[in-house]
Amino acid sequence: MLKQAVSHYHNLLKEGNLAEESRAMLDEGLERSRLIFGGRRLSPYLRPHFVTEEDFERICKICETVWSAIEKVKDAAIDDPTIVNDLGLTAIERELISIDPGYKAVSPTSRLDSFLTDAAYSFVELNGESPAGIAYADAAYDIFSALPVMKRFTERYNLRPLYGRRFLLAVLLESYAEFLGRQPDRTPQIAIVDLKDMPTQKEFELFKEFFEAQGYSSIICSPDQLQFDNNRLHLGDFEIDIVYKRLLVNEYLPIMTECPALLDAYRAGAVCVVNSFRSKLIHKKALFAVLTSANRSHLFTEDERAAISAHVPWTRLVRAEMSDYKQEEIDLLKFVRENRHKLVLKPNDDYGGHGITIGWNTDESAWNEAVQSALANADYVVQERVPTAREIFPALKDDGSIEFAEQLVDLDPLLFNGKVGSAFTRLSFTELANVTSGGGMVPTYIISERK
Repeated sequence: MLKQAVSHYHNLLKEGNLAEESRAMLDEGLERSRLIFGGRRLSPYLRPHFVTEEDFERICKICETVWSAIEKVKDAAIDDPTIVNDLGLTAIERELISIDPGYKAVSPTSRLDSFLTDAAYSFVELNGESPAGIAYADAAYDIFSALPVMKRFTERYNLRPLYGRRFLLAVLLESYAEFLGRQPDRTPQIAIVDLKDMPTQKEFELFKEFFEAQGYSSIICSPDQLQFDNNRLHLGDFEIDIVYKRLLVNEYLPIMTECPALLDAYRAGAVCVVNSFRSKLIHKKALFAVLTSANRSHLFTEDERAAISAHVPWTRLVRAEMSDYKQEEIDLLKFVRENRHKLVLKPNDDYGGHGITIGWNTDESAWNEAVQSALANADYVVQERVPTAREIFPALKDDGSIEFAEQLVDLDPLLFNGKVGSAFTRLSFTELANVTSGGGMVPTYIISERK
């Protein structure tokens, strides 16, 4: 059904002026809704991504099962420093995760980046610290649903969007109520906090509009603007109850001493921060090493172990040590050097495709240099290759014409307090599907045939 649906959609784009009318409306909608990232349009494609109801139901179950295992890693790590060692946290990060955020969830909002193929469903990363894209995807749903080609397409197929901002707001409010230990006496005020002039600034504006439309006063600010006195975090006269923290720990650390208000308020339990600094615990890519380690399997239930085995790729911190691979003991560095065709090297804590070496695209000499560099850096992971998904999409060229081109398809389910509520899809001509390195995103619709 899915292949027939995609074929029908592409055929519609070849009818009359439907493609040009849709392209013009898409461009106008992207500009109006500020779906711009780093000065370029965020969704340069004339088709969204479709996932069947059956596949999405299965995806939700898998994501939520793996998430329950991730929560167990967090619970165990609070009392077990050896797990913290396995995650590769620095001394300052260990101090930050020791601070109780006032609620139980390690990452109330998170994103699991994955590939869905006919034969497999595989995760590649978890963004547990500050997942972007939720508001962008919501705005994209409004734009794509209005396109002339989509209106024609829905004459034959049912499409279900996955709006996410409402779930994000609910998570903020649930976390705040748990933080207080009761329902608040008044409507809380929200600060969206990140560094100035970030490329995601437009998304913050979309969130602010949404929060205020729902009755929650909001501001967008940077750490240097915040003040903490009389046990209240504020910006001028605006007192802050909830911080929607888009600020990454790695970006806060260099300015933490000169901009201490956020951390001081958090440490004093004077403000509810979502996601908290404790989310750093599971944001590390070495989380997958803990999940796939035979030494940690006792932490998980039988269902969780089965989900991890089927959907989480084998991952290890790059170290000179003995390890395990498919229940066999291995010399880790020797194994890594000899198996570049199925391995990738990644920084343990970075984003946007920075520092990644793809073994199957690298010759032996360059791979060995990358392995040595990763070992010297002491904060890299090696991960097994997973089956990747590719589909033909109508990509918009700079001159406005359409090119039907194969794209890498990275499906990103968004979890809110451990439940899948939304998703979007990133597309790329290359093997790195991320917006920072030049890819694009499209909304993900759940599709079924009209009866």
